[in-house]
Amino acid sequence: MEGLESCVKLPGSNGSDLKVGLYYHPPGQSETDDKELEAELRRKCRNGKVMVSYISQNLYMSDSVQYPYFYRTIPNELHLCAGIGKLLKYFGWKWVGIFTTEDESSVRAVQILREEIEENGGCIAFYETIPHHNRFTRLQKLKIDRTINESSTVNIFYLNKNAAFPFEYVLFTQTLERAGKVFITIPQIEINAEFLEYSDMKNNSFMFTPYKKVMPKFLKFIREVEPFGLASDYWADIWWYGLCDRRCPKNIRRDCKTDSINKIIFSSYCHSTYFGSSYSVYNAVYAVAHALHDMIMSGSGNGTIWTRENREVLDHLPWKLHRYLRNLHFKNGLGEEMHMDENGDLATGYDILNLIFLPDGTWKYEVVGHYNPHTPSGQDFTIDEKAIIWESSFTQTPPQFRCTPSCRPGYRKLPREGEPICCYDCIPCAEGEISNQTDMDTCTTCPDDQWSNQKRDACIPKVITFLSFQEPLGIVLSSISMIFFFITAVILEIFIHYQKTPIVRANNQHLSYILLISLMLCFLCSFIFIGHPQEVNCILRQTTFGITFSITLSSILAKTITVVTAFQATKPGSKLRKWMGYRVSLSIVLSCSLIQIVLCLAWLFTAPPFPYVNMRLEIGTILIECNEGSVIAFYCVLGYLGFLAGISFIIAFLARKLPDSFNEAKYITFSMLVFCSVWISFIPTYLSTKGKYMVAVEIFAILASSVGILVCIFLPKCYIILLRPERNSKKELRKI
Repeated sequence: MEGLESCVKLPGSNGSDLKVGLYYHPPGQSETDDKELEAELRRKCRNGKVMVSYISQNLYMSDSVQYPYFYRTIPNELHLCAGIGKLLKYFGWKWVGIFTTEDESSVRAVQILREEIEENGGCIAFYETIPHHNRFTRLQKLKIDRTINESSTVNIFYLNKNAAFPFEYVLFTQTLERAGKVFITIPQIEINAEFLEYSDMKNNSFMFTPYKKVMPKFLKFIREVEPFGLASDYWADIWWYGLCDRRCPKNIRRDCKTDSINKIIFSSYCHSTYFGSSYSVYNAVYAVAHALHDMIMSGSGNGTIWTRENREVLDHLPWKLHRYLRNLHFKNGLGEEMHMDENGDLATGYDILNLIFLPDGTWKYEVVGHYNPHTPSGQDFTIDEKAIIWESSFTQTPPQFRCTPSCRPGYRKLPREGEPICCYDCIPCAEGEISNQTDMDTCTTCPDDQWSNQKRDACIPKVITFLSFQEPLGIVLSSISMIFFFITAVILEIFIHYQKTPIVRANNQHLSYILLISLMLCFLCSFIFIGHPQEVNCILRQTTFGITFSITLSSILAKTITVVTAFQATKPGSKLRKWMGYRVSLSIVLSCSLIQIVLCLAWLFTAPPFPYVNMRLEIGTILIECNEGSVIAFYCVLGYLGFLAGISFIIAFLARKLPDSFNEAKYITFSMLVFCSVWISFIPTYLSTKGKYMVAVEIFAILASSVGILVCIFLPKCYIILLRPERNSKKELRKI
């Protein structure tokens, strides 16, 4: 490994060697701040300005102003943070804890990682920094243990990547025994086989490592090379001679000498974990070689002859090579297409590894995903969930880590005051609102023609409602209307059949016919109020009702006036005899009805009733109703009916004690009393009801008042006609 610190040497034209630095960061040493790192890089290749790193992911080195000639063959930490963020977002992990070493580079990278997590809706449950090596105390370890145990989070160990065997990795290895946790780290670690014998390791960790492949004949090189300089690095020396262990895979097992076997202390270091940088070194050397080749070829024409002019070109290597590295496209020894991005980084990505502990006591890394920021959006992040081995204690796979459980559809999030945005309560959506996804911040209001279902997770069409003939209420009201229509028709037939009898002829039989026919129309007009409101029946509803009732009340008024007139006409010398004919009665009916007709026509020409779709009156329903158009006109029509009823009631009440032969006035008094009672109670009831029940109230008022008139005025007469015919004579009539 120490040999990688050397620069690539090419012969210069003046006998000196030109150098292109392959920057190597020694194991066990943390990265320094900007100025120290720059000094270190310059010291690695004092006579050159172009530096190619195969291990540094430091964000500072992407500053093209300060480091215009810096290149690397691995992604920088910005992409690493984005990859971790995408992994968290993919699995829906919102509650995250972070551990990091306290060097400046890692702290800055973690700050970017935190921003990435928060942009995806996650929260940082805790953030702990870990000191390096011998400064790490037992008390600090206990604090970290307690933090992990008490927090149900995804734990990210953003540890320094350039220390080959730091104490922090030992700490991380010990955390893998924690059940119900998930851990994410950025370097690969090596697990001691002896440690596995007394530990219960869990399948709960992921690693992000730069994309790599095994180079041709590289494993043969590992087996056969005799390294120099490893004695100065204790851990590297142990790992190298650990490859002599018989339990190592054959493709990397070294044939060691007998005196080297004593150095096998931790025989578990026989995995290829620490070959990770070799692929980057491989690409770094290829990059430099191809850049030099392109530069030489461009300077010598066909590049077939090495001349003094070629070597003179190399005197200007720093700035010339920079241009070729910046625009470099090449194929490495594996046939892979490579190029540098705008930051001078090799356009490559990361493998996502799952650390799997097998039942036989061994372990392995399984590639379960990739993140390559240089591929098109939507293809940059892939995960093979089937390849992931989850810990058996997880009740749900993939497990969920949140401050609070997810808000299922039908609920929305209500942030808790003073806590992170990931900590919230779930409250149900209001009526008419839905949430059809988990963890929605707000509920969506349904369109006007739709309403939320019971679970509040979908909008469903509102129920269209109106008073129909098919529903029980409509059937009852229409049945009552028909029954009393036929009863009225029967009474009319009786009166026509017994038209010459005294009781029918009393008080003008023609008015009785008109009154009965108008009552029949009143019963029939109830049908206009039932059924789907249309423009025609909305117009006919109130006008038909107003006109027919005005005829009814006008007839009653005419009857009442006839009673009074007839009494006065019997007095000697009275001039009212000429007003006793049926022509006068008909004139009263026509004139009073004509006023109502004029009111209705004015209503229709100014603001007629119209069908109206009411979507907000009742919850979850669309009410189709008739709007009166002009409320003033509606109450004018009702008011006029009340006026006619009131006049009839007053006159009949005053005439109730007239001679017995004209005692129909007391029946009219009762009928008008019923009529006024019904319609006085109708107004507050009508105003307090909604929808189809408002229509039902009006129909009930029409039927009740009509029945009241029919019963009070005609039932006593029908009783005498049908059951007491002996009383239907002039002699008996005068005794009543």
